[in-house]
Parts: sequence; C-alpha cells; structure tokens
Amino acid sequence: MDYSTNYTYLSLAGHVELEKYRYFYFLITFTVYILIIFCNAVVISVIYTNKCLHEPMYIFIAALLCNALFGTAALFPKLLNDLLSETPVISREACMFQAFCIYTYGASEFTLLSAMAYDRYVSICKPLQYSTLVKMSTVKKVLFFCWFVPSCEMGISIILTYRQLCKFKLNRIYCNNYAIAKLSCGDITVMNTYGLCLLSIVVLPPVIFIIYSYIRIINVCLKNSKEFRRKALQTCLPHLIIFISFAVTVCFEVINSRVEGNVPQIFAMIMSVEILVVPPIMNPIIYGMKLQEISNRIKKIIWNKKIFF
Repeated sequence: MDYSTNYTYLSLAGHVELEKYRYFYFLITFTVYILIIFCNAVVISVIYTNKCLHEPMYIFIAALLCNALFGTAALFPKLLNDLLSETPVISREACMFQAFCIYTYGASEFTLLSAMAYDRYVSICKPLQYSTLVKMSTVKKVLFFCWFVPSCEMGISIILTYRQLCKFKLNRIYCNNYAIAKLSCGDITVMNTYGLCLLSIVVLPPVIFIIYSYIRIINVCLKNSKEFRRKALQTCLPHLIIFISFAVTVCFEVINSRVEGNVPQIFAMIMSVEILVVPPIMNPIIYGMKLQEISNRIKKIIWNKKIFF
C-alpha cells in the first residue's frame, strides 16, 4: 500500500490537555506573538528610519530581528489555528516547509551572531582598519551568506527526509525534521548522520569564533582605559547575552528532539518552543535597553507621542 498517497496529513499530538485549556493556550500564544512582532518591529523601524543608525552594527541587529520574525512566522500562525481546531493536523508538504523555515531560522541566527561578533572584534581590536574590513558592500555579502548558505544546508536535509511514511503522528506542536524522519518506513541512518554533521557545522564554528573574538576583545579592553572598557562592554554585552541565550535554547531543543517520549509531555512542549519564544522576545528588549543610540530614539518617539496626545 502506498501510504504516502493514501495519507496526506500528519496529526500534531504534542498539545497537552488541549480541550480543557484551548482558549487559555490561544490567549497566551496570541499575546506572545503580538509582543514579539511589536518589540522587533519597533527596533527595526527605529534603525530603518534613522540614517545615523545605518551602520554595520545596527544593520546586523536589524537583520537578526528580521530573522526572528521569519522564524516565528513559521510557527505561530499555524499554532494559533491548531489551538482552535478539534484535531490539529498538517499536510506533509506544509510540515516539511515549516521544518525547513524553522531550521533555516536557527542556522541563520548562528551565522548572524558570528557576523556581529566579527563586527565588534574589528571595531574594538582593529579600529583603524574598520572602514576597510567592514564596508557596506561586505555587509551585504555577509547578510546574503547568512541566509543563503543555511537555506541550502536545510534544503538538503529536507530532501533527505522526504521519503515514504509508515506513521502519521507527530508528538509535537510543530514540525521537526528529525521527528518527521522517524515516521518514515526505511532506514534513517543517512539522514541522521547528515543531521549530526550539519549540526556540528552550524554550531561549532560560530561558537569557536565568538569565543575567540571575545577573548581578543577582553584582552584589548584590559589594556585600555576604564572609559574604553565601558564603551566596549556597552556594545558587546547585549550580543554576548543573546548568544548565550540562543545557544542554551538550541541545546534544549536538540536534547528534546532526541529524548522525545522519555520526559513529561508538558515539559517537552515548553522545551520545543523555547527557541522560537525566548530569543525573539529577548533580542529587541536587550538591544532596545542596552544600546544607547537605539534606546534614546525609542524614548524620543515615546516622549513625542506623549506630547502629541
């Protein structure tokens, strides 16, 4: 029997007591999504509308926030619809597309954070060469690389996952590439091996580079004045907090996908959405509060509106 043609849809069975808490879940999820859109959109618009912020550091911040909006758009609209549905289901093609978007978001986040680390490293450790090494043309090429390469890597992973299915139930609230692969009829060794190799390629080089760049930055700061250290930390601390936060949430998601079924379902559900909730909320708040140029302009906008009303 050709299961792939007789069964078009996959059921999403990761919801916990959906019937009992349906509208509560919907209200919380909707509020979180609106908060994510609002916070990210405010910082992006501030950067876009102020020409003095059209510098590499702020462009990378805007790109990071746009990436968060891309990733959350792959999850929240479908999740909100599922919370109001009697039986949450998704077509196989839509499921794989959702997995592709979420994985691309995750991989792009690491490359963007690496690019931001390089920008801070050159700015602090090689200030005289900054205008030469970090030109706007270079920034455009880096941004293209940050989205194009991860999308190609994840595209190959999705192609390897696309095979005949023998099971049609995902114990998740959204589609995960590894979870889809486990539903297939045949051996998934090739896909699993590629996934693990890809994970090491996506995670290890950025982590190593960011650690190296911050060791160099700290070394330079220790040799300079207190004022220099203050300014350096003011721009580097938000990036470091965001990187650590994202790395931790990614670790949770990787562990969750591997131990699925061995932990309480409510805990597994919370862990699975952390990567698409915590960083998208934290990023604009941290950059909006910690970077003086951005926070000053946000305060100015709020103050002007108060005067107007």
